[in-house]
Amino acid sequence: MPGGRVVLVTGVRGDWGGRVAGRLVREGYRVIGLYAEPPAPQIEGADFVQASLHNPALADLLRAEGVETVCHLALVETSRPAQWTFEANVKGTVHLLEACAGAGVRRVVLKSSTAVYGARPGNSAFLSEGHALRGSRGQGIVRDLIEIEKYCAGFHHAQPDVQLLVVRFASIVGPTADTPLTRFLLATDAPTLLGFDPMMQIIHEEDVVAALVHAVGSEVAGPVNVAAEDTLPLSKVRGLAGKPLLPVWHAMIYWAKRRSRLQRLPMDPDYLRYPWVADLARMRHELNFVPSYSAEEALREFGQWRRSDRRLSGAEVLARNESRLRATIEYRQGSGQRVDAPPAAEEKEAHE
Repeated sequence: MPGGRVVLVTGVRGDWGGRVAGRLVREGYRVIGLYAEPPAPQIEGADFVQASLHNPALADLLRAEGVETVCHLALVETSRPAQWTFEANVKGTVHLLEACAGAGVRRVVLKSSTAVYGARPGNSAFLSEGHALRGSRGQGIVRDLIEIEKYCAGFHHAQPDVQLLVVRFASIVGPTADTPLTRFLLATDAPTLLGFDPMMQIIHEEDVVAALVHAVGSEVAGPVNVAAEDTLPLSKVRGLAGKPLLPVWHAMIYWAKRRSRLQRLPMDPDYLRYPWVADLARMRHELNFVPSYSAEEALREFGQWRRSDRRLSGAEVLARNESRLRATIEYRQGSGQRVDAPPAAEEKEAHE
């Protein structure tokens, strides 16, 4: 039982941070949400502190508040590498972990991705947590996660008293999830590489939140892969999501990528060509987490949501989304959940 344990959640203004913080409050934790920019989010029962991960007094804050566990979700996800995201993601995480060690924080949970393994022709059928991190450094968030995880490996040995758990999630899908896979499935011209149909793993957005909350209360340390149990070929992933095939000779895709003509392709072509399926033994037997959605269920739901949007006119979609958002705001105000939104997509594009 939480028993009043103090958990600090970073990135609480973002979607994952807000949802995880709200869930932790409902489960009985004392939650402190850390955010860098105003306005403060609204989650009934949670406290909020405005501070950057680079703030020199961060360790003092953790110590003064008696923080036992930190759930680190303040990561900026971009498709292309950039110095500003390296500063925010990698250097911000390094400073946070140093502050945790200095303040005597007992446990840290960090969200990562199985994309850090990389998609390669020589990959084994199931990649264990000890597999080399050879992900595509051409994708901004993957590059940053690899650097973060390399630092975490050294931190784990240097600070054995801190339980550091890195949760590596498979490709995330869901009606509200903004991820490389959902952007790929929503893009009008996302290609299929002719002659390639790699197996893929999926995790529903609700299971991401559930896994992070479960991880906060566990005693497991080190990296753990998390995904639905079933694996599906990319062709079936597209079919379930209502995304028709668009076969293109793979050499043309790589040619266009080298000439910066595919800057907006949500996923690196390697991840559409080669397998990167993670072993789930630690999830089952050590973390003891069971996803609620199978990969097929998650994709069917996503496909139904996607097709419902396509049947409506632009004005109807806008009206429907406005009605849905207003209902969500009313519900969250009544239940004490978060009502703020992450930065607008155009703001992210400006940084990219």
